[in-house]
Amino acid sequence: MPDVVMPRLSDSMEEGTILQWMKQVGDQIEVGDELVEIETDKANMAYESDVAGELTEIVVKEGETVPIGEPIARIGKIDSAARDGNGAESATAPEEAEEPAGVPATGSARPAAEERVGQRPKASPLARRLAKERGLDLTGLSGSGPGGRIVKADVEKAGQPAPGPESAPGPESAPGPETAKGKVSYEELSKLQATIARRMAESKATAPHFYLQTEVDMSRAVEARARLKAAAVEGEIVPSFNDMVVKACGLALGENPRANGAYRDGRFELHSRVNVGVAVAALDALVVPTVFDADRKGLRQIASDSRELAQRVRDGQITPPEISGATFTVSNLGMYGIDSFAAVINPPQAALLAVGAISERPVVRDGELTSSHMMSVNLACDHRILYGAPAAEFLARIRSLLEEPLSLAL
Repeated sequence: MPDVVMPRLSDSMEEGTILQWMKQVGDQIEVGDELVEIETDKANMAYESDVAGELTEIVVKEGETVPIGEPIARIGKIDSAARDGNGAESATAPEEAEEPAGVPATGSARPAAEERVGQRPKASPLARRLAKERGLDLTGLSGSGPGGRIVKADVEKAGQPAPGPESAPGPESAPGPETAKGKVSYEELSKLQATIARRMAESKATAPHFYLQTEVDMSRAVEARARLKAAAVEGEIVPSFNDMVVKACGLALGENPRANGAYRDGRFELHSRVNVGVAVAALDALVVPTVFDADRKGLRQIASDSRELAQRVRDGQITPPEISGATFTVSNLGMYGIDSFAAVINPPQAALLAVGAISERPVVRDGELTSSHMMSVNLACDHRILYGAPAAEFLARIRSLLEEPLSLAL
């Protein structure tokens, strides 16, 4: 009887928390079936079974945390006679003899399991979690995702109030005694939040940050995107300004190897691929999926990849390979009206570009006062690998690419 062990779902994962079992004891499992939702140090992910059989035991209950490699469930083999569908399987399924009259005999435990599974609506892990937190019944919802899958947006639109008393707080939010600051409550960090806190503290403590800031005239980029939008057919993806930034960074990184590298163990680590991570706000956390080979992809392909990755993050469907391998990060808060900000490097990367909002401002050009669409960008650098002058050249190259959008190969 093979054990299902806590899988390693990310390079830095050391333990995982069982959020939700998607199958129950007695269910028949096929290879590729979503078995359990696990909270890792980077994201909540659904683990797909790599073996087939009957789920005979759940070892680790929901809410419990165990190290990688520890058994979390056991799956028994499916009897070959039961899978053949001939008369011999009745000998391997004695429980069917006690079924009430009128229930068609199928000679296999599998239809019964499928009936149980059939009562469970098809939904993303994040949608299930949100529904559980809000007390929603997923069976009454219709999914807008692929194949009718219920996603986060469907749960949020439902807006049904949670059943039962709402005044009973969980143990993690139990209020403390009254103080001068009022009542104090405490909230435990998720695995992802704890990892973010640890990695950002390590980054600030170990990487000597310095920052370079410049203004980018995005007027031509604004005009180019307006033309693209006007020429686009219905349903066609129009690259965003952030897609242009990702492409410009990809091209500039290919010309500046150290900006695409890392400082590790007293030496420079240089990478042959240019993979740009794009920071995406998730539920109470920050996830950075990766646009691979950003220097080689066309702008429309980057736009398509970025949208798909962002949606997978919000639906809780992002996979470990999609949030690994980034050599540089772009963080954009312009959509929130933030003009400029300084970010913390995502270790062990050499740099991170923080992007602000595009706004029309007065500028002096050729001795005359006019207006332009300006955007502030701030480059955070690890001084151990990326020094001042090379970093300035790298940032200047990004600016020149964005100010002449034809260079991005629209």
